[in-house]
Amino acid sequence: MTAKTNAANVIHPALLGGLTPRDFMAKHWQKQWRLMRSAVPAFEELIDSKALFSLACSEAVESRLILRDGKTWTLESGPFTKKRLSALPARDWTLLVQGLNLHLPAADALLRKFNFLPYARLDDVMISLAAPGGGVGPHFDSYDVFLLQGIGSRQWKISEQTDLELDPDAPLKILKKIQASETFDVNAGDMLYLPPHVAHDGVATQTEGFCTTYSIGFRAPTHQEIADGFLDWIGATSELDGRLEDPDLTATINPARVPKIYQREIFAAIEKLQMDRNTIKQFAGCFATDVKPHIVFDAPDEPMLRAAFGRAAASKGVAFAAATMCLYDDEFLFINGEASVIKGDALFWRALADDRHTLVSAKQAVETVDALYAWYCDGWLRLTHTEKQ
Repeated sequence: MTAKTNAANVIHPALLGGLTPRDFMAKHWQKQWRLMRSAVPAFEELIDSKALFSLACSEAVESRLILRDGKTWTLESGPFTKKRLSALPARDWTLLVQGLNLHLPAADALLRKFNFLPYARLDDVMISLAAPGGGVGPHFDSYDVFLLQGIGSRQWKISEQTDLELDPDAPLKILKKIQASETFDVNAGDMLYLPPHVAHDGVATQTEGFCTTYSIGFRAPTHQEIADGFLDWIGATSELDGRLEDPDLTATINPARVPKIYQREIFAAIEKLQMDRNTIKQFAGCFATDVKPHIVFDAPDEPMLRAAFGRAAASKGVAFAAATMCLYDDEFLFINGEASVIKGDALFWRALADDRHTLVSAKQAVETVDALYAWYCDGWLRLTHTEKQ
């Protein structure tokens, strides 16, 4: 198997405003915002408003509706009814639909344009559908984001102000004030990159119809979330023998005092937990691939038999479901929060994780096809061009 082509050689040069991925990361990533005109040349809308409204009515989709009346903001959470969406006013509202890449192959393809960044950091594609005057107010994000303009037009105000005080009366995180240092309009295919904590405010400026913006967001868990996740994970993956024992315990006249022997037993139990560097490396991969709680995989109702799957995988290939996260390091393969030691053809597993699709040689090891078949039965993996993603 040949080595994977460097992403710097395959992305369209316009995507990052003429910069190579290496130069973009060095000059802009978490450092300086950048506007890329015609980042996606001749960009075509990925979804129409009717289909988007239908997604917003689904319980499987995270959606929000933001309305503005003068200086008053209202936030509603989905799923919505068709009646509610049909009753929206002519202007000053925005519908947000999260995880569009999980439901629309074209949106997943858009997300994969950013594969010069590690999948461990890529999150999802959110679409904003705005009526004239619509927006979500002046705000900042705590993570990096690329904002790709679709139909309609939007005016952006950008500020690198250090005052990030929020309006305590607003139902969403809106800045009390924004002091714009740059103001510009964007049209279809233009893209804005914003590092964390750069204040921005985008307002739909078309006179009729809708404005869409596709937000390519990134995973940036807080240190508290990482620590909480590690404690949950190590508790769930540890099997410790023994029970608290204190045969040398003596009678006491201070029953409320915690005995030192009790403290030593607690320390000894916790010390058994493997919290060395290798354990933490394994947790890192499981944490990065853990799927969000609302995601449900669409397993086949009547999966084909193992032998038929092997033949189909060799002739048609396999691809991960959009929601599947698969990563690797030097030792482990991580998929949807699970870790396994890489066995057999390491190049095959790593290429599959990088490319997210592959043909499976008829000579591939039985154990490899068995693993792929199990993922197929769980809905984590599909046969290319034969089943819905």
